[in-house]
Amino acid sequence: MKIRYALALLGTVGVVAGCGGPGEDAASATSSASATSSAAPAGQSAPSSAAAVPAQLDFTAKTVGGPEISGQSLAGKPVVFWFWAPWCPTCQREAPDVAKVARATPDATFIGVAAQDQEPAMQEFVDKYDLGFTNIADVDGAVWQRFGVTAQPAFAFVGADGSVDVVRGTLGEPALSTRVSTLVNPDG
Repeated sequence: MKIRYALALLGTVGVVAGCGGPGEDAASATSSASATSSAAPAGQSAPSSAAAVPAQLDFTAKTVGGPEISGQSLAGKPVVFWFWAPWCPTCQREAPDVAKVARATPDATFIGVAAQDQEPAMQEFVDKYDLGFTNIADVDGAVWQRFGVTAQPAFAFVGADGSVDVVRGTLGEPALSTRVSTLVNPDG
């Protein structure tokens, strides 16, 4: 039992260290982005002949202040997942840019994935930053785990073809806009 507790505590410390504490300054909050890719698993059924359903979309989750959402309902569409925590100063600085890019790109579905807090704090964050897109209340971290995300902020870009590209770290507005544009128009 002590080993389980120690492992859980170590995992929590690792996740919290990804953003830092509330007193962190801007210079130390900046993290470099690194990307990993994974293709959709073979043998999974696709909603259309062109789109595979990646394993990462095999979830059902409660949204902040709303009903449940099925990840599989997003298959075949370009989707941007933004992983954040309400108390994270880096996420707070990034939120206006994410909201702006989401509003400017109606051809991509944006989904926020909030974790490491409770739903009232998540709702307050959504309201404060006027996030006009769906946000998941991932209080148990299950959706974060599906995408291999261990620290915030992070992004997952899911192509209409089922491709998944996870970027760990911050993306400013220009970089995010470029990534979303490529996601929506993969052929240029």
